[in-house]
Amino acid sequence: MGPRLLLVPLACLALLLPPPGAAEFSPSLDSDFTFTLPAGRKECFYQPMRKEASLELEYQVLDGAGLDVDFHLLSPKGETLVFDERKSDGVHTVETEDGDYMFCFDNTFSTISEKVIFFELILDNMGEDGQDEEDWKKYVTGTDLLDMKLEDILESINSVKARLSKSVQIQTLLRAFEARDRNIQESNFDRVNFWSMVNLGVMVVVSAVQVYMLKSLFEDKRKSRT
Repeated sequence: MGPRLLLVPLACLALLLPPPGAAEFSPSLDSDFTFTLPAGRKECFYQPMRKEASLELEYQVLDGAGLDVDFHLLSPKGETLVFDERKSDGVHTVETEDGDYMFCFDNTFSTISEKVIFFELILDNMGEDGQDEEDWKKYVTGTDLLDMKLEDILESINSVKARLSKSVQIQTLLRAFEARDRNIQESNFDRVNFWSMVNLGVMVVVSAVQVYMLKSLFEDKRKSRT
C-alpha cells in the first residue's frame, strides 16, 4: 500500500497563517498536533512556507512499542532535507523558500504496534516587517515631543513576545515528555502485573505437584495376598 498523504486540517492552517491586514510585531507562529499512526502506515503533512523564512519542527513518539518512527522532511522541489530512521524524537530547523514543505512519519516497519506521535511547528519570519512597521506608525503621533522612538517600542514588545513564546513552547514540550513518561510507566505497570500473575500461577502448580508427590511416597502400594 502506498503512502497515505494527509493535508493539515484547515483549522490548524488557520492558526498558522495571520489574518489579512493584521499587524504583527515579530512574525513567529507555532502550533502543535498529536495523532495516532497505525501499524504499517505512513502519514504525511504539508506546510506552506515563504522565502527566507524559518521552519522548526520537533517531534516525539509518546506511545507504542519501541517508541520509534521514521521521519522524512522534503522541500517543495521534492528533495530530502531530513531523514531520521527509527528515532523516538528529533528537532530540525531549515531555512525555507516559497512552496509547500512535506514531512512524513513512517511506521511501515511495524506490523503490530501503532504509535502516538506529537509534533510542533514553529514558523519564523512569515510576515513583512516593513509593512507591519508602517501600519504601526499610523497610530503613533508626537514621538518627538515624548522623546520616544517606534523602534524602541517594537524592540521591547518583540523581546517580551519572544520570551512568552519560548515559555509556551517549553511548557508544551514538558507536557509531551510527561505524557510519554506516563505511558511508559503504565506499560511497565501492566507488564509487572502480568508476570506477577504468571509467577503466582507457576508457584501454585509447583506446590500442587509437590504435595501430590509427597503424598504418593506414603501410600501403601503392597498388594494383599489371599
